[in-house]
Amino acid sequence: MSGVREQVTEARRIVVKIGSSSLTTTDGGLAADRVDALVEALATSPAEVVLVSSGAIAAGLAPLGLPRRPRDLATQQAAASVGQGLLMRAYNDAFARHARVVGQVLLTVDDVTRRAHYRNAYRTLRRLLDLKAIPIVNENDTVATQEIRFGDNDRLAALVAALVDADLLVLLSDVDGLYTGDPSLPTSRAITDVHSFADLDGVDIRRPGRAGLGTGGMVTKVEAARIATTSGIPVVLAAAPQAAEVLTGRPVGTFFHRQRQRPQARLFWLAHATTPRGRLILDAGAVRAVVSRHASLLPAGITAVDGRFAAGDPVDLVDAGGVPVARGLVNYDAVELPPLLGRSTSDLAAELGPAYEREVVHRDDLVLL
Repeated sequence: MSGVREQVTEARRIVVKIGSSSLTTTDGGLAADRVDALVEALATSPAEVVLVSSGAIAAGLAPLGLPRRPRDLATQQAAASVGQGLLMRAYNDAFARHARVVGQVLLTVDDVTRRAHYRNAYRTLRRLLDLKAIPIVNENDTVATQEIRFGDNDRLAALVAALVDADLLVLLSDVDGLYTGDPSLPTSRAITDVHSFADLDGVDIRRPGRAGLGTGGMVTKVEAARIATTSGIPVVLAAAPQAAEVLTGRPVGTFFHRQRQRPQARLFWLAHATTPRGRLILDAGAVRAVVSRHASLLPAGITAVDGRFAAGDPVDLVDAGGVPVARGLVNYDAVELPPLLGRSTSDLAAELGPAYEREVVHRDDLVLL
């Protein structure tokens, strides 16, 4: 590898995610030297930086006398309650030595899946950056039941990168990049660039991180890279000790090239930051109309309705085999739809009134999956 990654050195705003195993010792306590090394790399970067940090649960293990990451939710939340304060104190002290101010931003799943919350999170992060502070984002582990299964903050980091309109996402962990197989095997080779996710066909990414401390693995990192790159944001996957090299553009780790230009923020939110409340099963003609012609979804093309949702909720549009082809904001409540299925809008308007001469999902409120 040689040269400098210009997409890194030219980035004006960077989101950096650090995993639990890169911040803690084997017994669960925070490793001060690791925190200091990370902070030095971030504090000296000329770019605006948002840090998405795991580690609250891991940091709370030792003070509570817990030998390993607990399996039950209540104890995980108790550990997070103790560890979050310790984690922020460590960051605050380390950044203060570089005359940098930090701000804590705790998010729940709702904050990145509900549109109004999503906008509020953006305003907070944007204002912190305007004030030259470094936002430190973490899931609110003490109250969020779904976060514990949220991919060790990898997906959250990709969503935050899109939320703040970042130019780069850096995923730091205890592995120095993506390999064709188990890195400990001599037959495995490092993958330095991913231009298309077809490049990963046949690559085993199911290896977990360091056991007992984090929840994420390579699967969650590749999925986070997919979300970011399809949103126009390149991604670097590298080991935490390589943070300074990454931010100066050195070609270390694995570089995921952006897959396309940045989509509208609204459509990104719909595709990646929403949880579908139900499903609409489409016939073959409706699938072709939605996917190939980018048409709105009409009642005539729906064969069945699944789930409980209200007008305005996100729903998945699936084919006859149950495969999601699109996601959209539905214009009807779930209980209203069954009598309308298979019927034309003109017939419905004639029988039920002009209010029923409308799309089930308008094409402007629909994104292909």
